[in-house]
Amino acid sequence: MKGYTSEQIRNIVMLGHGGAGKTTVVEAALAATGAVSRMGRVEDGNTVSDYEKTEIEKGYSIQTSVVPVEYGKGKINFLDTPGFFDFAGEVSGTIRAAEAAVIVVDASAGVQVGTEKAWNVCKKNGTPRLFLINKTDKENVNVPDVVAQLKAKFGASVATLSDKDALNEAIAETDEELMEKFFSGEDFTDAEFAKGLAGGIASGDIAIVLEASAAKQEGIKEFLDAALKYVPAPAAAGPQPAEDAKGGAAEVACGPEGPAAAFVFKTLETRSGKVSLIKLIRGKVSKGMELSNVNREKTEKLGAINFMRGKNVEEAVEIAAGDIFAATKLDSTHTGDTLADKNAPVKFPAIEYPQPSLYIAIAAKSKGEDEKVGTGLNRLREEDPSFAIERNAETGQILLIGQGEIQIGIIASKLKDRFGVDVDQIDPKVPYKETIKGTADVQGKHKKQSGGAGQYGDVHIKFLPSQEEFEFGEELFGGSVPKQYVPAVEKGLRESIQKGPLSGSRVVNIKAILYDGSYHDVDSNEMAFKIAASLAFKKGMEEAKPVLLEPIMHVEIFVPDEYQGDIMGDMSKRRGRILGSEPQGGGVTKLVAEAPQAELFKYAINLRSMSQARGSFTMAFERYDEVPAAISQKVVADYKASQEQN
Repeated sequence: MKGYTSEQIRNIVMLGHGGAGKTTVVEAALAATGAVSRMGRVEDGNTVSDYEKTEIEKGYSIQTSVVPVEYGKGKINFLDTPGFFDFAGEVSGTIRAAEAAVIVVDASAGVQVGTEKAWNVCKKNGTPRLFLINKTDKENVNVPDVVAQLKAKFGASVATLSDKDALNEAIAETDEELMEKFFSGEDFTDAEFAKGLAGGIASGDIAIVLEASAAKQEGIKEFLDAALKYVPAPAAAGPQPAEDAKGGAAEVACGPEGPAAAFVFKTLETRSGKVSLIKLIRGKVSKGMELSNVNREKTEKLGAINFMRGKNVEEAVEIAAGDIFAATKLDSTHTGDTLADKNAPVKFPAIEYPQPSLYIAIAAKSKGEDEKVGTGLNRLREEDPSFAIERNAETGQILLIGQGEIQIGIIASKLKDRFGVDVDQIDPKVPYKETIKGTADVQGKHKKQSGGAGQYGDVHIKFLPSQEEFEFGEELFGGSVPKQYVPAVEKGLRESIQKGPLSGSRVVNIKAILYDGSYHDVDSNEMAFKIAASLAFKKGMEEAKPVLLEPIMHVEIFVPDEYQGDIMGDMSKRRGRILGSEPQGGGVTKLVAEAPQAELFKYAINLRSMSQARGSFTMAFERYDEVPAAISQKVVADYKASQEQN
């Protein structure tokens, strides 16, 4: 692949609803330009974009693929992203490497949820966008109807290239002189029209609509012509926000001049090692060049630098500003990092990923493979930072927190394929805690005589509620318990609170006061008093009205207005309560609520179903509250049954 200047490069992210045909459009572009001798099909698992084993098996994209297409005098780097909502994190990183988005629309389906989501993510990132209505060859397709749907949903900025009246009005909005000319009834020159249209697209004020049948390779060259003509070149897209060496605000203009500055927008974990996908913003880079990883304060040497086309690589000699390349063996570099000249360290903003919200516990099917699970998950998270891993200290479970069931299933498949470890997916345990509502005054006495030296420890302890997690005090008098045994009593209690009597959960907000006891000159020792303290704890918990506590979460739900009633009703069924609502504009409302975590582990699935995948939510821990009696009784009964089985 020959080298291209910044002016000849176009970087386009492919967006749209799953199944709209993004991968097929890219495949058709490769075939139309002679890059492949035969056009692959998603159904046959032989496309350039979907090369990963799981993608071939599933028949859909699960990760971003870079596919450069050489056309005319330019090169278009297509960034093919998955359409399933579980992989929204792929879009979050990839859109940062593109100067424009093409939103692919299935002509037979019209505007879908994925179409809306693509538009919204473009608006959020300030990304220019074009529509490509695909599958126009299907029966009963009415392209004007689809265009009308796009206009009705996204406004007057949507226009076809044959819709001159709408385009002229939109172009007039981009420039005062053109506005005067438009209102005076004068026609724009071809140069004015082309310049105004390109400017309107670049600013996001105009979204042109193209059409094609990618499977039949119809309309593809027209699409490529439009991409080269109307998508901004990297240098024309404006400077990128950044931080300078002192953390102050800075801007980095894309161009060949100046010290190198690049952004890592994606990491691939392959069998041969880690591959970093990088957008060069400024300057030039070549093989063997050393750059500073500004985020990690490490120096990285660029070994082989390659252009990627799906899984195929072609070694490059030099990379021009605005282009996308792949580098291997950057050990300290992660997705979202900035690589820059050490004498001009700038840092680009981090990638904002959607917060994962579906909780699943996983465990290795074979004993002794927990470490392999952890290693595999950490490696996979390099590739997909949109999921999280959490080891819950209360339950001991490894929690996988993802965007949806499909993503979690893919992660499990990759653990098996790449790291040779099979895992079970388990419902998460609620990290209950226990406390007391009353007081108790009890004795714990341990006496054992079995020939030779015996064991003797005797303590009197008061238990009462506390605002602190655990308080220990002593009010001894007259040497009833020698001072050297007091630490053993405290240690015995601290060990005991790790496992309460109701559910085996940790006991909190309890105070223990050692105020009396007795000892034996020969048989008393630290172990005896430690055991005596644990006996006192068991008695004290029984008498001091123990209760079960559960985590309560603060929840913020973003949902279209028409689903508000259903969402609010469902939240009350989950023992939650709505605290308030805030209009967000655009027909969306934020509902603020509190609900038990036990009811929210799989809320992501339910919300997606109730809102036709248009709703989203975030949650954060708020506090612990007492579990209602009926639920508490079931939890305690289940725990006792499990203890009897063991």
